Amino acid sequence: MPPTAVLTRPAGRNEDLAVRLREAGWQVHEWPALHIEPIPAVADAVPLPRDFDLAIFVSGNAASLYLRQLQGRGQRTWPVSCVAAAVGPATAGRLRESGWMSTGCAVVHPAVEAPRHDSEALWDCLVARGPLPRRVLLVRGAEGRDWLGERLREHGAQVTVHPVYRRTAAPWDAAVLAQLADWHKAGHHPAWLLTSGESIDAVRANVARAASLPWWEACSFVVTHARLVPRLGLPAPEAAHDVQICAPADDAIFSAFVSG
Repeated sequence: MPPTAVLTRPAGRNEDLAVRLREAGWQVHEWPALHIEPIPAVADAVPLPRDFDLAIFVSGNAASLYLRQLQGRGQRTWPVSCVAAAVGPATAGRLRESGWMSTGCAVVHPAVEAPRHDSEALWDCLVARGPLPRRVLLVRGAEGRDWLGERLREHGAQVTVHPVYRRTAAPWDAAVLAQLADWHKAGHHPAWLLTSGESIDAVRANVARAASLPWWEACSFVVTHARLVPRLGLPAPEAAHDVQICAPADDAIFSAFVSG
């Protein structure tokens, strides 16, 4: 049987990586662990970027959904006065490709080759730019880390948090559960892509319905941050398990799969 990859990022995030893995000889299953549910916005309550010095986007979904909300308020362009920032180059690319950013608009993000694409890496980028902004808009999900907001507040910034989506666990259907049961029975262990603590919890809950957690512990894992490793629930020592840690970009993830 060819090596098997299970890609669990939200719908719309797995297709390109799946094509590359299949071309490399992998059997690929695209099973999103979470649903992304937009939070309805009251038009007059949507904060406008012109009122901020910096707008931070924690994900591509945050960027896309916020720009959609701005369209609902009759906005069509991004003000040069507000710097946009993203935790990774993929989200920055989503902003640049949106048609909102003119050539004069700054988009700050960790470099593609940076070892990490996360809040800490973006913080380093912001500090390196010089004086930190005073008025900051943080566009994110309803749940998540507040590390970056806390750092900005500690340095005197006024931070407005604007949630534009919530993530909910996606219960897998009977066909997916049957596939898990077949793998469990055959002793076949796929490699799982896991990119958030919430997605790990959702996947483990689905695995518990169809297979067993000891079977899960014998699988391979590709995770996009070291802090996710304890969330996998692997018996100590974790170093004895097949866990690859990489940046949350398709090139890095692909390399982690094929070299693991």
